[in-house]
Amino acid sequence: MLVVIANSLPPAVRGRMKLWFIEPRANVFVSGVKDSVADEVVKYLYDYCPESSGLLIIQRFNRSPGFKIHRIGEANKKLTTLSGLQLIIEKSHDCSDTLHVVPD
Repeated sequence: MLVVIANSLPPAVRGRMKLWFIEPRANVFVSGVKDSVADEVVKYLYDYCPESSGLLIIQRFNRSPGFKIHRIGEANKKLTTLSGLQLIIEKSHDCSDTLHVVPD
């Protein structure tokens, strides 16, 4: 599986992406391609997307934790590492900027 989240894509790359992916939202692409095809798609994106594209690429991986996150340029989504896991920070509309932990 491969998920690509972009700030923007060149028109030629966007057209090529539509061969392998569905686009449930603007600049969000999802595909269930084989791992070998996914590697080729990631290579293609690195070769043909400028830094201004701001890509996050989430690729299925057969070892723990089960995925890899690639990055091209400065994406709108921020990444963090927690206990060795790469995570994407998603800001909630109803939460403040700080994280509040509620004790059990």
